[in-house]
Amino acid sequence: MSKKSKHPIHVEIKPKYADEPIERMIKRFNKKVKKERVIEKVLEKRFFEKPSIKKKRLKKKREKVLQKLHKKYQHKLDR
Repeated sequence: MSKKSKHPIHVEIKPKYADEPIERMIKRFNKKVKKERVIEKVLEKRFFEKPSIKKKRLKKKREKVLQKLHKKYQHKLDR
């Protein structure tokens, strides 16, 4: 990315115990990055997106989540 962000993103993890394996720390780091949506935010800021396009994209995303939830609960009710 060529532009430098005005607000740097800090994601920091520390070992839970003295000899925690590095693989586990990396896994926790990745989870934290996903939870805080760091990558998504960077990709969103990379290019300008018209407000109307952004609205459509968010609406489509919401509908997809609602369909998934509806399907999940429908499956539970059928049991």
